[in-house]
Amino acid sequence: MIATENVSAKYIHPLARFVTKDAIALCLNLEPEQIYKIDCWRYVIHVVGKGVSTFVSYADLPPILGVEPPTNKDFWRWRKRFAKQNKQAPPFWQEFYQQKLQQAASQTELDKWEQIIGTIEQILPSDVLAALRHVLIEVRSTIRSCRLPLSHSRLPN
Repeated sequence: MIATENVSAKYIHPLARFVTKDAIALCLNLEPEQIYKIDCWRYVIHVVGKGVSTFVSYADLPPILGVEPPTNKDFWRWRKRFAKQNKQAPPFWQEFYQQKLQQAASQTELDKWEQIIGTIEQILPSDVLAALRHVLIEVRSTIRSCRLPLSHSRLPN
């Protein structure tokens, strides 16, 4: 689920395109079903859920498929937000991308996630990057082993 934007708002934050229920749930250490409402405000995201009503920064959320890829300005925002963390992404990004890699339904989708991870590798800690590459290799081999063999009836005699 992607959060709904306030249609009456005159300004939409550039990182709003990365707002998803899954990412916010991981950021707040909640299950996605525990989130009732996500409102994209001018500078922050307001999240209401089971026992929680809080604000999340747009810069806390990782890039996703299906929207414009990260730009240089996005990296500037992330580095500014992560300044206290050695300019590296928060730990939940690893879990987010591991889940997305494991949920990939095809080789093409897996390749797209790999491309996003490659794009943001400069803000991921090296151990996280290594772990994600390991998951990528595992998932890729699983997808290859699940492919059905070609039907012999289509082969020429």
